[in-house]
Amino acid sequence: MNSQVFQTPIEYLKGVGTARADVLKKELGIANFGALLSYYPYKHIDRTRFYKIRELQPDMPHVQVMARLVSKEILGEKHTKRLVAQVQDDTGILELVWFQGIKWIEKSLVPGKAYILFGKPGFFNGKAQMPHPETELYSPEALKRKGNITLQPAYNSTEKLKQFALDSKGIEKLTTTLLEQHAKDISETLPLYIINRFKLMGRADAYKNIHYPEDTAKLNEAQYRLKFEELFFLQLKLLKNKLLRVQKFKGNVFEKVGHYFNEFYQHKLPFELTGAQKRVLKEIRQDTQRPVQMNRLLQGDVGSGKTVVALMTMLIAIDNGFQTCIMAPTEILANQHYQTIKDLVGDDFVEVGLLTGSTSKKNRKILHEKLESGELKILIGTHALIEDKVQYKNLGMVVIDEQHRFGVEQRSKLWQKSAIPPHILVMTATPIPRTLAMTLYGDLDVSVIDELPANRKPIKTVHYYENSRLRMFGFMREEIAKGRQIYIVYPLIKESEKLDLKNLMDGFEVVSREFPLPQYRVSVVYGKIPAADKEFEMQRFVKGETQIMVATTVIEVGVNVPNASVMIIENAERFGLSQLHQLRGRVGRGAEQSYCILMSNDKLSPDGRTRLNTMVKTNNGFEIAEIDLQLRGPGNIEGTQQSGLLDLKIADLTTDQELLQTVRKLVENIFAIDPQLAQPENQVLNEAFKINKPGLSWDKIS
Repeated sequence: MNSQVFQTPIEYLKGVGTARADVLKKELGIANFGALLSYYPYKHIDRTRFYKIRELQPDMPHVQVMARLVSKEILGEKHTKRLVAQVQDDTGILELVWFQGIKWIEKSLVPGKAYILFGKPGFFNGKAQMPHPETELYSPEALKRKGNITLQPAYNSTEKLKQFALDSKGIEKLTTTLLEQHAKDISETLPLYIINRFKLMGRADAYKNIHYPEDTAKLNEAQYRLKFEELFFLQLKLLKNKLLRVQKFKGNVFEKVGHYFNEFYQHKLPFELTGAQKRVLKEIRQDTQRPVQMNRLLQGDVGSGKTVVALMTMLIAIDNGFQTCIMAPTEILANQHYQTIKDLVGDDFVEVGLLTGSTSKKNRKILHEKLESGELKILIGTHALIEDKVQYKNLGMVVIDEQHRFGVEQRSKLWQKSAIPPHILVMTATPIPRTLAMTLYGDLDVSVIDELPANRKPIKTVHYYENSRLRMFGFMREEIAKGRQIYIVYPLIKESEKLDLKNLMDGFEVVSREFPLPQYRVSVVYGKIPAADKEFEMQRFVKGETQIMVATTVIEVGVNVPNASVMIIENAERFGLSQLHQLRGRVGRGAEQSYCILMSNDKLSPDGRTRLNTMVKTNNGFEIAEIDLQLRGPGNIEGTQQSGLLDLKIADLTTDQELLQTVRKLVENIFAIDPQLAQPENQVLNEAFKINKPGLSWDKIS
C-alpha cells in the first residue's frame, strides 16, 4: 500500500478492537489496514442466479433460492436441539435446519413471509435440505442489493477466528468497511507508460474488484493487475540489488588463461568435457574478464561434473595470481571435495589445503601461515573458512557448495576477506525450474549443466510394492556378490518421528537377519546418534567395510561412494520428488550400472503415484523439478522456505510463468535505460520502492 493510511494498526478499523486484532495477527498475519486489503478471497460465489427448489442437486456449491416460509419448530432435547423450518416456492418444498444460534434465528423467522436464502443444498431422507443458510427478508431493495453483489467473496478462516465471528462473512464485513472508508486513499504504484502498454486496470479499481468484482471479466482484470504488480516489484528488488552490487563491488579482472589451466586441461583431465561444461566455463570466463564481481549460480544435476568446472575456474584465478577456496556445508562434503580435487590435480601440481572443525591446532597454524604468505592456492573447508582468524593474501575466487544452506550474511563474511571482493560461484545440485531460479536467485546469473558425462550410465529405477520384498532381497544378494554396496533409506518426518525411528530399527533388524554376520556387515545411521558414531559408520561404508547402509535421510547430500550401486527407498510415497531425486543421486557415481528401488505401500494417493511414476520414467532433474513445482507449489521446494522471497499473496509461480518472464524482461529494460530510476516517469517506482523495502538486505555486505 502506498498511502500512510494503510500502515494503520488493524485494531483501529471500525468493528475490530483489541481482541479481534490479536487473533487476526496471530492467525492470518494481518496487522494493519494494508494487510487486510491484501488478504484476497480464495474464490467468488455467483449470486446472480436464483434457483428453483426443484433444480437443487446435492453436488451443487452454494446457491440462492427465493421462497416463502411455511412453518418453523424447535425439535430435540438439550444436546440435540435444532431449529427446523419449511419453505416453499412454486416447484416444491425445502427444509432448513440450524443447530446453533437457534433462539436468535427463530425470532427473526416469520411464517408467511418470503425470504432470500443462500447456502449449500443437501438431501436428507430423500428430501431437499439446506443447513445453516444465510437468510434475508425479501424486499425489492434487498433484491436490488443482491443483484449488485454478483460475485460474493469467500475468505479462508480458521476455527480460532470463527470464535470471534470472523468466518468468511465476518472478514468480508471488515473488508467492506475498509474499502468504503479508504478506497480513495489507494494510490498508483506503476508508471502510466506501463499501465497503458499492458492495458492494466488502475490500482484502486483492482483492489475493489478483487474483493467485490462487478463481473467475471473485471475479476480477471483485477487478478492480472495485482499479479503483475507483485511479480514486478519482486523482480525490481532483485535486479536493483544486483545493480547495486555491480556498482558497489568492483571485481578482480582475470586477464589471462595460463600455465595451470592449460596444463590441467591438456594433460591431467581424465575425460573429455561435455558441451554443457564448456559452455558454462565460457560464461564464467566472460564474467571474470570484466572489472565487476561475478555472482553466478551453477545448477547441475548430481553427477553432471560441477566440481571439475569449479576446479578449472579456480585454476584461472591461480593463473592470475589469486588464491581460491571452496566452502561446503558439512565436513564429509569438504573431505570429499578435497579428495576429488587432490585426485584430479595430483601431488606436485598445486597445493590444496583442508580446513574443518577436525583440523588439528598444529595443522591449522601451518595453513594460516601458508594462506597469509600466498603459498596455499586452494583451500577447501566448512564454515571454518569464514572465521576471523583465517586471513588470505589475495582471495580471488570463492566456490560455495549447496547454496541454500548458507545465508547471505555468511557469504558476505567471505567477501570481506579481500579488499576487492572475490568472484563467487554458487553450486547447487537441487535442480530448480527456471521461473523459480529467476525469483529465488534473481540477483545471481544462472548457468546450467544439463548433460551427464559420457561414461555415466543412467540409473535404472523400479517401483516395487510390499509383496515384492523377497525379490528385492534376492537382487541385493546378487549385487553384493558382484562386490557392490547398497543404501536402504527410511523417511524421518517430524510429525511421526517416533514411528519412523521404530520402522528404521525394525528394518535394520530384518536386514541384519536376512544378511547375517560374518558374510555380511550392515551400518546404521540416523539423526539421533552422536556425531562421532555417525561419522564412524559413514566412514566404514565409504571404505567398503560394510556392504549395506541403513539410514534415515541424514545421508549427506553429495556423499560420494562410487562402489554403492543400489539405492532402496522405503515408504517412497512419503518423500517429495526432489528428495527422491536427491537420494537416487547417491548412486550411479561409478562406471557400473546402478539401480534405485522405490518400495511403497499398496495404497497410494494420486500425488504419490505421480511422484513414483515420474521417478521411474525420467532421470532428468529439471523435468522432475517442473513436476514437483506443479505438485507442491513453490513454497515447498527445498531452500525456498528460508529465503522469505516466496511470500507471494496472489501470483503463483506454477501458473504465472509467462507473466514472470514478461515482467522480468520489462524490469531489465527499465534498468538498462534508467538504472537510478531517476527519470520523471519512474518517480512513482522510486516512491513505491522506498515503501516496499527490498527483501534482501545488502547493506549488511559492505
